[in-house]
Amino acid sequence: MPTLVLKIAPLHNPERYPQLARALTDLTVELLGKRREVTVVVIDDLPAARWHIGGQAAAQPAALLEASITQGTNTPAEKAAFVQAAFAELRRQLAGDGPLAEASYVIVRELPAGDWGYGGRTQQARKAALAA
Repeated sequence: MPTLVLKIAPLHNPERYPQLARALTDLTVELLGKRREVTVVVIDDLPAARWHIGGQAAAQPAALLEASITQGTNTPAEKAAFVQAAFAELRRQLAGDGPLAEASYVIVRELPAGDWGYGGRTQQARKAALAA
């Protein structure tokens, strides 16, 4: 049940967001082994004037992708592959033939199973129900 929160600058055409959300969902399913039907992608675009790198306004397209997953469900190699592939996809879709700001980040945040869930049940409760 991963959640992906993507912040991008500068502003983009919202008609492109479904393609970006599908690509990020595909990477999450393929590289992290997560279930498509409970993968959420939230895209928040910001005016370039609100994005600063090194104290200066970003001169290139920039992104911050935070993916939350349940702690212990992926190996370091799987997470590293996701970070690399997600950055490449963001660069492809947001920068086209140009560069994506190097200070664009992909973060995989691991949360304890008892600290989050969906449908009103924690991941810990779901795991316990499967074991029973």
